[in-house]
Amino acid sequence: MRSFKLLIEFDGTHFVGWQIQPNGRSVQEEITKVLEQVLQEPINLIGAGRTDAGVHARGMVANFKTSASAGTGSILSSLNGILPEDVYIHTVEEVAENFHARYDAKDRMYRYYITMRPAPIGRFYQWYVKYSLNVELMNQAGLCVIGEHDYTSFCRYDPSIKHYRSTVTESRWTESPSLLTYEIRANRFLHGMVRGLVGTMVDIGRGYMPAGDFAKVLEARDRRMAGMAAPPHGLFLEEVRY
Repeated sequence: MRSFKLLIEFDGTHFVGWQIQPNGRSVQEEITKVLEQVLQEPINLIGAGRTDAGVHARGMVANFKTSASAGTGSILSSLNGILPEDVYIHTVEEVAENFHARYDAKDRMYRYYITMRPAPIGRFYQWYVKYSLNVELMNQAGLCVIGEHDYTSFCRYDPSIKHYRSTVTESRWTESPSLLTYEIRANRFLHGMVRGLVGTMVDIGRGYMPAGDFAKVLEARDRRMAGMAAPPHGLFLEEVRY
């Protein structure tokens, strides 16, 4: 069997997320259907992680195995010739047979985009926040998550996982005219983790929550103490490193 690695970009607006689900259209299903059409055999497509409905990706990675003889160039052109316009495969690379897109990843990086003014054009790719935000306080909160922590307070309950710990190596807000960008890199992300962090930091930035409470929320391991989850459409999976 041969193993292939895909670098994928997708607009998550009209997807229920990456993972195949019974309640709607998924990115994994769209790519799998085309691969099976092209290679004429069942395909198990493994992604580097899950994304929620409405979340986008510029750097999703996935892998699959096949007994077909097709080359990388042929697979790439066939995929992009058939896939819908909201999914694009940037590269197809043949890799070692034991490569695993999820378990071999060293870290992943997400960005969240907030606009400070109404944006009818681009409204599906950034969160419009009408409140004035104190970015310095938001960055103080962001520093609290550097290192290894338990993120129970910021993610959804998932009985299938063993623990809620993650090691964050980058966490910062940057500001440009009318746009705020949050960048976070970690070895693993829990379901809803980035959106929970962003929503809570926005509460701090607008003065709804005292900045000093963020560390207390993190240590509490209680989702009820954190802020609301930020909307999914401002979130992008930017990179997976191996």
